[in-house]
Amino acid sequence: MIIALAGRRVDAPDAKEHRFPNSRENVAAVRTRIRNLLRTEGATVLVSSAACGADLLALSEAGSLGLRRRVVLPFDRERFRKTSVTDRPGDWGPMYDTVIEQAEKNGELLVIQTTSDDKAYVETNHAIIQEALSFGQQLQRPVAAVLVWDGKSRGKGDLTEEFGTYARDRGIRVVDVKTHGL
Repeated sequence: MIIALAGRRVDAPDAKEHRFPNSRENVAAVRTRIRNLLRTEGATVLVSSAACGADLLALSEAGSLGLRRRVVLPFDRERFRKTSVTDRPGDWGPMYDTVIEQAEKNGELLVIQTTSDDKAYVETNHAIIQEALSFGQQLQRPVAAVLVWDGKSRGKGDLTEEFGTYARDRGIRVVDVKTHGL
């Protein structure tokens, strides 16, 4: 199974609504859910971006399971680290550095050329799905999209919801992993 994954980043300290609580226990529970899903789905490849929260937990777990990991970024690794990794609380920076170094060493880091900053993350979502479909075709394996989220749209501009919609529109089965509840 080829897994395309996107999801919530951990909550900012001033978050009005908690979508991915950043407690040690909750992060550990989400990590376990992702690991269990990768195992039960029989994943062989994970395609994801590398933001703090869902992406990095999945990439870390996929690495520990020996899966092939393709990392898709909308712009250079340092800019992405600053804007999507270390801007939230937690020790995400070192995990990101390790994942990116491994991906680059293995030829699995893809930095796409986005058309604008406004569309960068939507274009990244689409590139993740397209990469997963390409792997599925090459390896003759089915593709599933995984949304690691609270299951509720934030409304217009919700990138996790957009990822799921884009996947469904391409006939890809979508699976949810919850970011709440122990």
